[in-house]
Amino acid sequence: MKKYTLFLTVCCLCCLVGCSTGGKQNTAKTSGAQKQILQQDVLQSLKQVRSSQAYKLQPGDLVEIQVFREDNMDRTLRISGNGTITFPLVGVVPVAGLSLEEAEQRLMLHLSDYLRNPQVSILVKEYGNKTVYVLGQVHKPAAIQMPPEKPLTVLEAITSVGGFTDIANTSKVRVLRMENGKQTTLDVDVSQITKQGNKSLDIALMPGDVVFVPQSMF
Repeated sequence: MKKYTLFLTVCCLCCLVGCSTGGKQNTAKTSGAQKQILQQDVLQSLKQVRSSQAYKLQPGDLVEIQVFREDNMDRTLRISGNGTITFPLVGVVPVAGLSLEEAEQRLMLHLSDYLRNPQVSILVKEYGNKTVYVLGQVHKPAAIQMPPEKPLTVLEAITSVGGFTDIANTSKVRVLRMENGKQTTLDVDVSQITKQGNKSLDIALMPGDVVFVPQSMF
């Protein structure tokens, strides 16, 4: 029942369904059946990410911690720069670098000195400012950490998760971004980057961006 919560919501991602990559009227029209298929593809991508290798907690992540039958201990905490949280009864607990399950087990171990058989649940409410998400027709959809020393581009992000699948539409890659509280979608023709060497199209990603690769039929 463990699951890790993406910064984006399903509703936010499903806005991709209605996004048009062209200004012409004929390209803006998508049948209801096509929209439904694309929506299912987005939701499936989320499932793949949730079932992939466990996310490792990072400094800056905002986590929600609940202790079963101990409502007064429930907390929403930001992991400090040194990778710790401060929790009632137990004080400072290092959690950075742990999966959610590992962090739960560690906190339960500390709490067991004060509570009988404590049950702890941890969810990521907000990821630290260096996470991007690569979903859709890539081999290993995942949340990935941006390198601290240089920008991360669309192509680099896709390559880091194993590259495109055989049915990926490499010319219609979409970057979902929140700017000033508003959602924007940027279209990136990765085929021009890889086949024609047009590196100017390989835009740098921002923290929290979602890279979505649709199927070639769309």
